[in-house]
Amino acid sequence: MSTARDGVQTLIASLFSLPTISSADGPLAQLPSPTTLLPRAKPLPKPKPPTKWEQFAKAKGIQKTRKEKKIWDEEKQEWVDRWGWKGVNKKEETQWLTEVRANADVDHDPSKAARDARKERVAKNERQHKQNVARATQSTGPSTGPSTAPVPNSIRKKEIDRTLAVTRASTASMGKFDRKLEGEKKLKGLKRKFEPTEMAAANEKSNNMAILAKLDKEPTVKKSRKSESSGSDVLNVRKAIRSASKGKGSAALARDSGGKGKKGKR
Repeated sequence: MSTARDGVQTLIASLFSLPTISSADGPLAQLPSPTTLLPRAKPLPKPKPPTKWEQFAKAKGIQKTRKEKKIWDEEKQEWVDRWGWKGVNKKEETQWLTEVRANADVDHDPSKAARDARKERVAKNERQHKQNVARATQSTGPSTGPSTAPVPNSIRKKEIDRTLAVTRASTASMGKFDRKLEGEKKLKGLKRKFEPTEMAAANEKSNNMAILAKLDKEPTVKKSRKSESSGSDVLNVRKAIRSASKGKGSAALARDSGGKGKKGKR
């Protein structure tokens, strides 16, 4: 404790040895300007490219106003969150009484309709954010890679459509029961062609005869290289000669067969 006390006294004495100014809270010491430049651990962040709305607001001279996170609730007589858990944006989903139009459907659920509308707004914001990122990437080029040329709109649109088609077909229902996005086109695929249930007798006969011709046709078997070189599809001559001569070859087989014939004549 004595060491800490001595250190604090020395620090305070060195501070008040500097020029001081008077204030309502007492004298304040004026610290000297820093002389040592500390290096940054990371480079300065690059300015983000403006979004589509920021470009429009700048052209029209619209000033950006930041909304407060909390608003006053007249019913509860307290400040509540504008978004998030128990936010005012979910008020229509949790209220116990909701006004419904007279021509509404019998199974109309106002809570579900409000929840779907809120989720649709969230999805729209996310989609606009991705479009802004893609537009900024196109204008400035990718940060890494051999080429930094901007991507044409046609190629980027094809890539987005291809990615969307792959994600739609990645679910268990192959995208049949997935929620469609706004402006999404129907996927085009291969359509099966079915023959009519009633057709002319001549057409039906020709179709059946074509099937029978395919069934009656013998399968084509590729010839091996050995059979092609020997010239016979049934017997492999080289293998037969090698087996009969016990590996000596055709000359030895001919010599043995000729010698046996001369000996028999004698």
